[in-house]
Amino acid sequence: MDTPNDEERREVLLHSAFTAADVRAMERPLLDDGVPLMRMAANAAAHTAARMLDDEGVDIEDAVVTLLAGGGDNGGDGLFAAALLAEEGAQVNAVAVGRSLHDEGFAAFVRAGGKVLVLDPDAEIPGCASGFSAGEAGERLQAAVRVARRSHLVIDAMTGIGLNGPLRGVPAAVAAALGLPAADARGGDGPLPDRPALPGRESDGELPMVLAMDTPSGVGVDDGSLTGAYIPADETVTFGAMKPCAILPPATFACGRITLADFGFDLDGATPLVEATDRESASEAVRLPRVGDAKYSRGVVGLVTGSSRYPGAAVLTARAAARTNVGMVRYLGPERAQDMVLAALPEAVLGKGHVQSWVVGSGVPAGDDAGDDVQRATIAALLGHYAADAQDASSMPPIVVDAGALDLLPERVVPQVVITPHAGELARLLGVAAAQVEVEPLRCARQAQDRTGATVLLKGAATIVVGEGARVLVAGAAPAWLGTAGAGDVLAGMTGALLAQMDTDAAVDDVDDEERAGDGPSPAPYDPWTVARTASAAAYLHGSAAAIASESEQCGWEPPELFGMNASRQRFDTLGHPIVASDVIAAIPDSLADAIA
Repeated sequence: MDTPNDEERREVLLHSAFTAADVRAMERPLLDDGVPLMRMAANAAAHTAARMLDDEGVDIEDAVVTLLAGGGDNGGDGLFAAALLAEEGAQVNAVAVGRSLHDEGFAAFVRAGGKVLVLDPDAEIPGCASGFSAGEAGERLQAAVRVARRSHLVIDAMTGIGLNGPLRGVPAAVAAALGLPAADARGGDGPLPDRPALPGRESDGELPMVLAMDTPSGVGVDDGSLTGAYIPADETVTFGAMKPCAILPPATFACGRITLADFGFDLDGATPLVEATDRESASEAVRLPRVGDAKYSRGVVGLVTGSSRYPGAAVLTARAAARTNVGMVRYLGPERAQDMVLAALPEAVLGKGHVQSWVVGSGVPAGDDAGDDVQRATIAALLGHYAADAQDASSMPPIVVDAGALDLLPERVVPQVVITPHAGELARLLGVAAAQVEVEPLRCARQAQDRTGATVLLKGAATIVVGEGARVLVAGAAPAWLGTAGAGDVLAGMTGALLAQMDTDAAVDDVDDEERAGDGPSPAPYDPWTVARTASAAAYLHGSAAAIASESEQCGWEPPELFGMNASRQRFDTLGHPIVASDVIAAIPDSLADAIA
């Protein structure tokens, strides 16, 4: 039976990712004690490969497997795994992409009857040809691609966690031929595999399937980037602990389903680089009602959203905020938007007053489209109080800056400013191409946080939240159906509502008239990490509401399976159905109830 410490450790394993350097440091004591980590990795990979083949109805004795093997320990893991499959009757071929192979792994592979095709003319692998011409090298690459494509399964063991930067040389050529070439060479189509977003990331039934050893070759291990050619995997078996690429977009989408082989690392004192927000951590942002509560003590959200041109955003933000567990929504905006808000939410209050958070910019025109929109003047004046050098900046309530307000952001702001761009908006904020944000979202989000001082919530299928400090949060509960008009407005309203609940203990509980509820600053500064966690919780609950509304089991990110517990593996088959933003709002109470249950 698991002890509380066992359960806590498991939660860390399932929702945290550590840098390659930290993983190596955690491996070292075990290696020094003689723990056979390579054999353990190979065993997990071989079992995963056999299960993948069985899932597709391929008997191990009839299976054709191609191993892409690099010269390091990752290649050694692959060679030992391939040897185990060969011993079970599979026909296994290895493609050596480097100048050497792991000695013991190579010996085990040859003993099991495996065959090796060398691609590098300068390779020095015992019993294998080398020194061949450039022309023959090209022919060998073509032969390797043919062999791989005729296989039932390709095991990718080219690089593992030893890669810095994009693939180069022979591995890059193999990845370009078998996987996906660099995004900038693909006509601007983007870096991701062109696949439907299926529940549980099941195989699409096409062969060969791809199993990545530890990490797919070509992904940014520590930053989740896809800056060059890479091989997208149907499944990844990762060793010891998750690496950031297993959680961070876009690399996580290249990992497929993830199986984690627990090596028993000592996680005490280890700080993850990336944490995935889950239901339990999201629930911590939801303030439970108390017997002495009144509307002010439950949180008040102020909205400067919508415009004469886009009044619907005002309605969406107001309805979303009201359903995210606050006591009051205040709205400031043009008359048409006010009328629509009151028609949709008669509980809303118009005009200024005391608030515990602000939401600004949703549905407000930006840049050249702004004209003389009155909302922009109100927002600009409000944001001036959040400039890092403003006298009252540190005690101002949290503020969500969305869409049309992003270009009104002061040069430097305090951390309780949460900006919520999508990739295109972040690209404009940084002055870079949108494609750069798509392939390197973490680096761009960090750059925005460093440049502005704000907490950055970069929206996507897996949403990245970067706050002050080095730690990163990812929320990936949303199904792909959430890519619909107004969904960002709903998220802005929810985020503002949860941020308002952070400050309710400092609110005046007995305020019962508008005169005493002034619009002055909050009495205390805010912890940047709490702001970031609250923003990520909002993204998680937003995604959860979308999943409930669409009746979908597909999501942007799901925790790995622990190796050895595959008997409990669920095979999801519910893709769900299309939704609109209003459907998400209707499901918010159920999402919160599910989190706090």
